[in-house]
Amino acid sequence: MKHTIVVLVLIMAVFSAQAQEKLFTFGEVVPWGKVVDGQKAKGEAIEWIQVNTLTETWKKNGEELICKGQPIGVIRSAKKYRNFMMHIEWRHMEAGGNSGTFVWSDANADETNRLPNGVEVQMLELDWVKLNTRDGKEPPIAYVHGELFGVGGVKTVPDNPRGERSKSIENRCKGKGEWNVYDVVCVDGTIKLSVNGKFVNGISKSSKTEGYICLESEGAEIHFRNLKILELP
Repeated sequence: MKHTIVVLVLIMAVFSAQAQEKLFTFGEVVPWGKVVDGQKAKGEAIEWIQVNTLTETWKKNGEELICKGQPIGVIRSAKKYRNFMMHIEWRHMEAGGNSGTFVWSDANADETNRLPNGVEVQMLELDWVKLNTRDGKEPPIAYVHGELFGVGGVKTVPDNPRGERSKSIENRCKGKGEWNVYDVVCVDGTIKLSVNGKFVNGISKSSKTEGYICLESEGAEIHFRNLKILELP
């Protein structure tokens, strides 16, 4: 019995070490003071930590970060953020691809669904709805793109309610292989999302207002680039 316990402890230690593996740097944090002063100095690189995917899930190719989509899970920023603006560009490489980014997350992934808590900023390829339509009816939960919703017990008040989720008021996303631009403003429990240059969604009164930023691997290849975070005072 003691031998079994020791083995289990060692296995848990190995998995814990893997989960905290430092993977790479991607994107940058731009200091508020430099923006106010009009400086163009380069920001600090963002370091990413393994949570529950594989090292092989992610690959940097020049300025792009490529996620293969398998296994389902996330990586997280090394640092927690509270009030900030995030600029991120993404493109799906498969029809109906699904992914997203989590903000204000503890980055403790649930073993059942593999995803952490926080507020998810959804990134769906345009064909997702068509590929998931049954008997002529669209799926009752997910929209095409840009939904905002609490995950893992995090509560929010949606600007544009679709159940507990907030639905974008306008479909502005581009399709497979084309780059999309998200600008996400996160301040004191309120989030506003701009898609390709126009604000189309938001939530307020989030029950969680600080945490890690996570990038999601959810079954399909997706590319990210030009990630910038501006911490707000």
